[in-house]
Amino acid sequence: MSTRVGWPDVAKGLCIILVVLWHVVTKHAVGMPDAGTVTDVWATVNAQLLPVRMPLFFLISGMFAGRAVLAADGSWRRRAGRLLAVYVIWVLIQTAVLALTPDFDTARAETGWELLAQLTISPTNLWYLLALAAYLAVARLTRDVSTVVVLPVAFAVSALAAAGVIPDLGNLWQVAQNLFFFLAGLRLREVIERFAAASDPVRAVGLGLLYLGAASVVGVLGMRQWPGVWPLLGVVAVACGVAVCALVDRSAAPLARPLRWIGRRTLPIYVLHMIPLALLDAGMRAAGWRVDPVTEAVGPIVLTAVVIATCLALHALLVRCGLGMLFDPLPLRRVRPRPSRRAAPDPLGGGLR
Repeated sequence: MSTRVGWPDVAKGLCIILVVLWHVVTKHAVGMPDAGTVTDVWATVNAQLLPVRMPLFFLISGMFAGRAVLAADGSWRRRAGRLLAVYVIWVLIQTAVLALTPDFDTARAETGWELLAQLTISPTNLWYLLALAAYLAVARLTRDVSTVVVLPVAFAVSALAAAGVIPDLGNLWQVAQNLFFFLAGLRLREVIERFAAASDPVRAVGLGLLYLGAASVVGVLGMRQWPGVWPLLGVVAVACGVAVCALVDRSAAPLARPLRWIGRRTLPIYVLHMIPLALLDAGMRAAGWRVDPVTEAVGPIVLTAVVIATCLALHALLVRCGLGMLFDPLPLRRVRPRPSRRAAPDPLGGGLR
């Protein structure tokens, strides 16, 4: 019986917390009355985490997509269809609920045409689901193409998206920008696992310092949209994230356990979190809530915890009420694996065979 490796769940837990924190800061904290320097610091710190937050999430997703991509039974289509169905369901739910909070700063459809665009070419804050479905299709179509061809092409696509070449249609540019990290996780899983297993405090601290230095240079010189800079910065950030999460998983059990637990429940947090955040924001504004330096400092942390706890409670309630299909409308069939003599994917070339 194989033992589940813990660090990917730690990474997913960390990433979903950072996603919620990002939205708490950018969509709530920065617009609160009397928000000042402390909130600006929160915004700056969150911005520096952009190259690790979603790229690391997609790297982990890619690492565990290999079976679906290679399966001969078309399970990748079912998985992609499931993601698309969840995306459509929650875009519709968000559109209805967020109509109650018109002052909350996030995209919401106000006409049928806007809703159609959000369901197709202009993805909302739920764009991760749409991206993952698209990535599965790309991975399937390119499964027989050499890794030494696929990854450089994906890197070039990421570089073009980061440089602003792709039109800014909602989050479409982010979909293109993160393809490289998903395919890297898919194609280089064994390399990444060896890297994580060999990570130690020296490597984690060294990569952290390298990332901080590189991010500072990029920020000071305004290099964010220079061709190739963002994906390279993302590679450093993701390497640091993998090293840190592997180290935490092995050496910091009190921190690793809750992160692993959250990391196995990312879907309900992801699809739900904008709704309680919007309602809390509306309630606080209606109550005349104002901030001071102390609440500015601790408020985002507390609100992030409240939103995550609310999401998990809502998910449990909805499942108990027989509405689990909102999160899993097309349950994946349990298929007994059949013996195979096919070799594992060669991370350096030869395609996925």
